[in-house]
Amino acid sequence: MSSMRILLLDKNHPLITEQLLANNFILEEDFTSSYDEVCNKIENYDGIIIRSRIPLDKNFLEKAKKLKFIARVGAGMENIDIPVAEKLGIQLINSPEGNRDSVAEHVVGMLLILMNRLFIASQEVKNGIWLREENRGDELLGKTVGLIGYGNMGKATAKRLSGFGCKVIFHDISPDLSDEYATQVSLHELKEQAEVLSLHIPLTEESYYLIDGPFISDMKNDFYFVNTARGKNIETKSLVEALKAGKVKGACLDVLEYEKSSFENLEVENEDLKYLLESEKVIVTPHIAGWTHQSKEKLAQVIVDKIVAKFVD
Repeated sequence: MSSMRILLLDKNHPLITEQLLANNFILEEDFTSSYDEVCNKIENYDGIIIRSRIPLDKNFLEKAKKLKFIARVGAGMENIDIPVAEKLGIQLINSPEGNRDSVAEHVVGMLLILMNRLFIASQEVKNGIWLREENRGDELLGKTVGLIGYGNMGKATAKRLSGFGCKVIFHDISPDLSDEYATQVSLHELKEQAEVLSLHIPLTEESYYLIDGPFISDMKNDFYFVNTARGKNIETKSLVEALKAGKVKGACLDVLEYEKSSFENLEVENEDLKYLLESEKVIVTPHIAGWTHQSKEKLAQVIVDKIVAKFVD
């Protein structure tokens, strides 16, 4: 199939445009129109390529009379009304293969910084403070790391952590996923064993506030917490309470419950957020775990390859 009209709603690596044009697709870029403006013209397109700027809800999808596919440059698909898209026969494409390595390195980097107090110690020395005992670190070696979710991101993270001498276990809704880097366990077993907990799951009705007060209380060990998935996978209020109580020894957060749906900034300020931003027990980054120079290109290439494989004869 050729001469399909594709609307690109977010800026991405230029290889998407270059390679799709070379395969006879007709492209239009629109990085500024509002939701309503895009709704008014979406009926003219066979495909759409997005990141997170505009939600593709039921109203939007029902106006997209010709739409054959939605391609999300990234992993998460919560910005799309998936049941409606599937009912309408719209194919959904994403590219978690493109930023799994970036996410895995970010997880390890945040843990090393937090557990070895690297940022704190560096800032102290730069301010003329020389403290050694107070900055004694905690090693990853020998710790049991529990991952929730064992898709692209979880597997890439397990591979890195296994190299640090960690015992890596995971829980996933799909069976029989154990490999050389990690062992699949029940959620109960994960809560019994894990000393580090890292999330690698999409945001769904089932995973919304998956980590809440009761979940944290069920953890046998005091633990470090890492979230590079979605902010609403954890109830922030419960995390803050656990940090204050010492049940959570420290948190590495690349995502926050209070982010805008476009991930461009924070939309809420409150005392829980204030605590996270001020606490020495917490590292916060602005949703950049999958955001390397290399992943930008790999994400785009995966999307192009999938579109071409499906729609070019």
